[in-house]
Amino acid sequence: MSVDEPIPVIRDVDGGTAKLMPDVDRPRAWLLTVDGSPQSYVDLDDPTHLEFEYARRLGHVLELTGAPGAPLDVLHLGGGALTLPRFTAAVRPGSRQEVIEADGKLLELVAERLPLPAGAGIAVRRADARTALEAAPEASADVIVADVFGGSRVPAHLTSVEYARAAARVLRPGGRYTANLADSAPFAFLRSQVATLQAAFAHLCLIAEPAVLRGRRFGNAVLVASDHELPVDELARRTAADAFPARVEHGAALERFVHGAAPVRDVDAVPSPEPPGGAFSVG
Repeated sequence: MSVDEPIPVIRDVDGGTAKLMPDVDRPRAWLLTVDGSPQSYVDLDDPTHLEFEYARRLGHVLELTGAPGAPLDVLHLGGGALTLPRFTAAVRPGSRQEVIEADGKLLELVAERLPLPAGAGIAVRRADARTALEAAPEASADVIVADVFGGSRVPAHLTSVEYARAAARVLRPGGRYTANLADSAPFAFLRSQVATLQAAFAHLCLIAEPAVLRGRRFGNAVLVASDHELPVDELARRTAADAFPARVEHGAALERFVHGAAPVRDVDAVPSPEPPGGAFSVG
């Protein structure tokens, strides 16, 4: 069987049961789920197509980092089907990227069914995200993209001040840390994550749909942090124009959001909240 045949693939991986399901509307596009939760969407013919709204928001950060179109050094914590590494290779040719993914069997499935193009400049390694981050050279990355979920929850050891400071050490001056998180009102986890990153970075912004920020539903939120000013105006313009428009919270509005939340240390860290039934599941 080749990747061109639109036949679903089901395989046991380290994290559960993975399914690759073809998109009937795009000839070589695939949705990856693990235990029913969407993990990645990849169009092999168009790696710039980002189907998931949170991926588009992460993509905006990648496009707005450094000189326009210039190569980036990117460390991806969490791999899935390598959607954002493929995107970065397409929009920032010559980029050097390393992907850290703990699920070795998932990596084997992706390599077999959704192979990377030759010369993509993407190195993929099986390892724990925190361990790899702490071993990475100082000031070696322009962007760190954290999209790590154990099942449907961000692992606790990736939510602490110690973890955030490890990320800050790996970034170059002006580099950006960005993370895909998920929560709902009263946002105890998300507010604590803003406070945690504030302990390591001078500038932050939070990108999410208004309905999520108003507490109407559980959903994704992208958190961006840096030691330099962030392009919040351009991020706001781009995310407002997306198919699912988002709002960019920063400055005083973000301070109001986080008010009263405390940074999380390793000894107190907990995973992100379990999504309510049906929040992300498909199939």
